[in-house]
Amino acid sequence: MDTPKQKLSDAYALTSPSDSRQFYGAWADSYDSEFAAGEGYTLPESVARAFADAGGQGPILDVGAGTGLCGVALRRLGLEPVDATDISPAMLGRALRKDAYRDVIEADLTEGIPVPRGVYRGVVSSGTFTHGHLGPEVLPALLRTATLDAQFALSVNARVFETAGFDQAFERLQNGQWIKDFSLEDVPIYGPAARGPHRNDTAFIALFHKV
Repeated sequence: MDTPKQKLSDAYALTSPSDSRQFYGAWADSYDSEFAAGEGYTLPESVARAFADAGGQGPILDVGAGTGLCGVALRRLGLEPVDATDISPAMLGRALRKDAYRDVIEADLTEGIPVPRGVYRGVVSSGTFTHGHLGPEVLPALLRTATLDAQFALSVNARVFETAGFDQAFERLQNGQWIKDFSLEDVPIYGPAARGPHRNDTAFIALFHKV
């Protein structure tokens, strides 16, 4: 079995939606124990807390929900209902077992999210915007799902925030008056148990409202 460090490096090397679907499908059964618990993966709880502290309310869409760690954190804070969307049906199957979601939606975000326009009062994402994954080009698809004044809390790996163009994308959205009240919260991705080259990585949690 691969070590968590090897798995993380493999995840960061993904280059296409089909690669992501296959990779996370194979990792679903051991993700929580091998990676999340083994590496002290704290980012989902940080995103949920930032969303709550910003006054976020349900219904909430958890984007790139994986096995449901952020959904569990939201429910602990009394925030629901929460729907999950992810490209991996195997990951969503694991998420359902946690009993934290009202519904799960399999979706490739590069092709949009199959939900009606403007149905969520909150949108969160933990760990989806990182190396080898999705870029800022999918942000309009997320905005489409949200009501006016919906609260967003989206984590972006700090190492790709500028290189992948997230800084410019958020600036364009603000200048175009698509979002308001924009701020960034810098948080660690892992706890003290983490090992390997990414143990000190941080993420920005982008907080804003849809206009």
